Amino acid sequence: MTDHGRAALTATGPLSGTVRVPGDKSIGHRSLLLGALCDGPVAVTGLSDGEDNHATARVLGQLGVRIERDGDRATVHGVGLHGFSAPDGPLDCGNSGTTMRILLGILAGQPFEVTLVGDHSLSRRPMKRVLEPLAKMGLEVLSAEGGTYPPLRVRGRRALTPLRWESAVASAQVKSAILLAGLFADGDTTVTEPGVSRDHTERMLAWLGRPPAPRPIHVPGDLSSAAFMLGAALLVPGSRVTVADVGVNPTRTGFLDIIRAMGADLREGAAREANGEPAADLEVVASNPLRAIDIAGDLALRALDELPLVATIASRAAGTTRIRDAAELKVKESDRIEKTAEVLRSFGVKVDTHPDGLDVHGDPDAPLRAGDVDADGDHRIAMCATLLGLVAPAGTVVRGASTIASSFPSFHDCLAALVP
Repeated sequence: MTDHGRAALTATGPLSGTVRVPGDKSIGHRSLLLGALCDGPVAVTGLSDGEDNHATARVLGQLGVRIERDGDRATVHGVGLHGFSAPDGPLDCGNSGTTMRILLGILAGQPFEVTLVGDHSLSRRPMKRVLEPLAKMGLEVLSAEGGTYPPLRVRGRRALTPLRWESAVASAQVKSAILLAGLFADGDTTVTEPGVSRDHTERMLAWLGRPPAPRPIHVPGDLSSAAFMLGAALLVPGSRVTVADVGVNPTRTGFLDIIRAMGADLREGAAREANGEPAADLEVVASNPLRAIDIAGDLALRALDELPLVATIASRAAGTTRIRDAAELKVKESDRIEKTAEVLRSFGVKVDTHPDGLDVHGDPDAPLRAGDVDADGDHRIAMCATLLGLVAPAGTVVRGASTIASSFPSFHDCLAALVP
């Protein structure tokens, strides 16, 4: 069926108000997966209703894990390390690469054969970085499209071989898969990375212990989702927006550091902590002009998922913002370097692409044109286009906007609540 697109909102004045965003989907995935590894029920609060977290719950159900949900609350009836059962069909991970990659770490320790599949977008995402170390631990890869892409057919075993792995890239998904497989190994498993990736798995393992024991888990608001509400405020002059109860894990706050460096008036409330994860209320007051900056190294890594949004915001900052060391963007739901450039050019923004990033030539006073964007199955690209539509002339159309439901199902409602 042809996707004729969704018309973007146009802001007629400053945005204002307070919103709550869904729970952090990265922590949500781990609350379900590690909860399943516990020997008993685990109470989870703040869980996102996004399709990605539903995909994790669905495949765990196929593996014999009962999960009861009531809004943003869930009870995961953990089966322990060895209580999983062989599924009677393929495990469909939908659009969620996190589900597939981290789940492989658990499946490596299960002595049965499993087939993992995904949607069109996930089927284009390489799995070699996860399969290679897990194979050294004992996971048998029976088949993979082109040797590395889903669908994957694998068989695990007991017990796994412990591993000391030096990763060529900093990837929380690869690290998490190896660490969870390490729970099934007789000995210590360690991962060394060239940079510091998200540490949600390490924090949750520290909270639950080894082997994981049932303890309550709270999922704070997703910083990657909150970033879009804060970004919307930065794009519309005079806005004042607060997002409540947002996770501010230091491995995730690169976006906040970036917008501060660009001149944003960002105010952070007192931090509170649950199961090792800090959270705070975040407020942006769009009173300062934004300026271009250079983003690379550890800063780029800590804001990797938000870099398309950073480029979007940079289009209205004075000067050329240079983003480097972000080649990992090319193997996300889409090639996010090229797709981000495509979005910006659709609105009339000048942008240059590089193998590991972009140069965005920003101008807060330059007139935009209404965009026409095909998100190509990538939720973050769809949201970036929607935000630029706020400050472009009426008529912007975003095709493929339904994919936003995979991570931020209330995105349009939250945005509408802020737009005058």
